[in-house]
Amino acid sequence: MARRCELTGKGVQTGHNVSHSNIKSNRRFLPSVRRVKLVSDALNRVVALKISTHALRSVEHNQGIDNFIVKQSDSKLSLNARRLKRDILKARADHGDAADLTLPAETDADAVEEVNA
Repeated sequence: MARRCELTGKGVQTGHNVSHSNIKSNRRFLPSVRRVKLVSDALNRVVALKISTHALRSVEHNQGIDNFIVKQSDSKLSLNARRLKRDILKARADHGDAADLTLPAETDADAVEEVNA
């Protein structure tokens, strides 16, 4: 079981434990990777991914898995995540939402400006 985030590519790092007498021994820094199920609005289904807790917070900040995965570069995504991205882009194109990547907070601000004008 590889400890690698499917969305950000974060993986195991290596370093040293350093004792009081400055003796160095090798160690591994393991990322906090969890198996989570996320709901894709574009695909209308639940998607199971192994992602880091940092990536989970980023997904929530970007208003869901769809917005986050579309903005992420393909080089960081796993094969499973790249397939998911392709399906999301195809579903958005079918529904005509391909150009609409704005977050709800931004659209609310635009609506307030129109009311004040």
